[in-house]
Amino acid sequence: MGEIKVSPDYNWFRSTVPLKKIIVDDDDSKVWSLYDAGPRSIRCPLIFLPPVSGTADVFFQQILALTGWGYRVIALQYPVYWDHLEFCDGFRKLLDHLQLDKVHLFGASLGGFLAQKFAEYTHKSPRVQSLILCNSFSDTSIFNQTWTANSFWLMPAFMLKKIVLGNFASGPLDPEMADGIDFMVDRLESLGQSELASRLTLNCQNSYVEPHKIRDIPVTIMDVFDQSALSTEAKEEMYKLYPNARRAHLKTGGNFPYLCRSAEVNLYIQSVSPVVTTREQQCHLPQSLPLQEMKKIFCLNSPPALITRLHWLSSRGVVNTAKTEVIRHPSKNAPRIQQLREPPMPSRCYIAVHFRGEEAVCYSRGR
Repeated sequence: MGEIKVSPDYNWFRSTVPLKKIIVDDDDSKVWSLYDAGPRSIRCPLIFLPPVSGTADVFFQQILALTGWGYRVIALQYPVYWDHLEFCDGFRKLLDHLQLDKVHLFGASLGGFLAQKFAEYTHKSPRVQSLILCNSFSDTSIFNQTWTANSFWLMPAFMLKKIVLGNFASGPLDPEMADGIDFMVDRLESLGQSELASRLTLNCQNSYVEPHKIRDIPVTIMDVFDQSALSTEAKEEMYKLYPNARRAHLKTGGNFPYLCRSAEVNLYIQSVSPVVTTREQQCHLPQSLPLQEMKKIFCLNSPPALITRLHWLSSRGVVNTAKTEVIRHPSKNAPRIQQLREPPMPSRCYIAVHFRGEEAVCYSRGR
C-alpha cells in the first residue's frame, strides 16, 4: 500500500472534508463529485481539475495547505462526458448550482486542457478569472491518437488502464515521486470503464484551444524539467500560445508535482493567485485533534516568510500568555514551531496566525 494513502495528512483530510455528489444534468447518471473546503464567503474560489488518472482527492495536499491560508478550494471529479462542449455545458451548470459567477481554475494535464476549453466556451460572458495549467497542453493532436478517440468506449477497462499506465514514469525514482505514482495508480484502479473511456476520449478527441478567445485571462504555466508525459514540443507550443503567461518551473516532480512536490506547487499558487484573503477566517478542526497534529499542520502548511507569530486566544478573543516561537530552517524552506503549550482553559480555544502582523487565519479546536 502506498505511503500517501496511509499518511496522517490524507487520513485527516478524508475524515474532515466531506465528499459531495451533485447532479446538474437531466441525466441522473452524470454525478459530479467534489470536495469544497474553506470560507464559503469567498465567491471566486480556486477549482482543481484532475488528469485522466486522477480523482478529486489527488489535490488533498493543496486543500489542506490553501484553506489554511484563507483560500476556498474546490477539487472536482467529473462525470462521464464524451465531448468538450458537453463537458463545458455541464461545468457551467455546476457553477450555477454552486452560485459561483467567476472562478480560478487549476488544471492538471487533461484538467488543464478542459479549463482552457471552458474559458474559451464562456469568453462572451467570462466565468474564468485566471488559469494555472500544470503539465497541460493546448492541442490533443500531440498524443497521435485522434483516430482512435471514438473507439475508447468499446475497449475493456484493463486495456484503458494499460494505455494510461504507459505514460507513467518508470525506472529509479526518489521516494516521494514513487509514492505519488503509487497513489495515482490506486486512484486509477477506482475508476470504472466508462469514466476512463470518456476521459481518454476527451484527452484525444481532435480539438485545440483558440487563444484569441482567452487572451485577457491571466495564465500561469506550471511544468517540470524532468521526465513527464508532456513532450518538449508540447511545452514549447504552450509557451508560444501564451507568450505573456507566468511560468512556474519545477526542477523535478514528474507527472504529478501536486503530490510529490506539493510544497513548491502550493507556494507557486499562493504567489500567483489573488484568491487568498487577509481578513480573519475561521476553519474548524475536529474537536479531538491532538496537539501534535495541530503542530504538524502548521509546520507543513504554513507559508515561509509569512508567519510571524502564533498564540492561543480564548473563546472571547482574549490573548493568552501561552505564546509560541516560530523558527525557520532555510534549507527546508519551511517554518517550524519551537514551542506550543496546551491552552490553560478547558473551553474552546483558537490559534491565531499572524501574517506580516495581520491576523489572517484562525483554527479552532476543543481542549
